[in-house]
Amino acid sequence: MTRKITDTPQDKGTTRLREFTRHERESGTHPAIEVLRSRPQMRSEENRRVVEYARIERGQMS
Repeated sequence: MTRKITDTPQDKGTTRLREFTRHERESGTHPAIEVLRSRPQMRSEENRRVVEYARIERGQMS
């Protein structure tokens, strides 16, 4: 029996992945991400206390 055309091994190279990551890296960041990064971080007083407790627990006194 002969092999069918569909029985040929597929190329498992990384060219497609490499080109995809290159394209994503060169395209820059999405505008929505820039908006999220530029928003002011709003923290409540309760959250600030938790941050201070965690800092003291880690041993950072200053």
